[in-house]
Amino acid sequence: MAYRYHRARILVFQALFEAEFGLIPAPDALGRSAAFAHLPAPEQAYARTLVDGVGAHRADLDAIITRFAPIFPVAQLSVVDRTVLRIALCELLFNNAAVPPGTVINEAVELAKTFGSDSSRRFVNGVLGAVSRAGVGVATGPDAETEDSDGPV
Repeated sequence: MAYRYHRARILVFQALFEAEFGLIPAPDALGRSAAFAHLPAPEQAYARTLVDGVGAHRADLDAIITRFAPIFPVAQLSVVDRTVLRIALCELLFNNAAVPPGTVINEAVELAKTFGSDSSRRFVNGVLGAVSRAGVGVATGPDAETEDSDGPV
């Protein structure tokens, strides 16, 4: 079921990537995409949810990236890596679509492999794996810690 959103994620990536250069807002970039118009309604809704979620939670998403990749300042990450991480973290932490974390991570790695450099997939996988293992979530916030005996807080 979750992989049905693969095309939506690609279009979300492309819209957010374009928006990084300040030429057009991401929702507008998404809406003007010919491929977006051909997506089924549930995939269009999912794509809009992700674009809106990344926009609404950008500061929180960047704080999480900073926490789990402190050596790499967010502003200095490649646009591809930064965009893929924001999308995946939005799905993991702020989306209620019940997509399994493993699926989100696998999809993010695929986006990184398709659009990024040779090291992008390893970097994205490492950051998202660390976030997943730490149990960071909406209820706990970007700075929450986990408890060893009880799992994620």
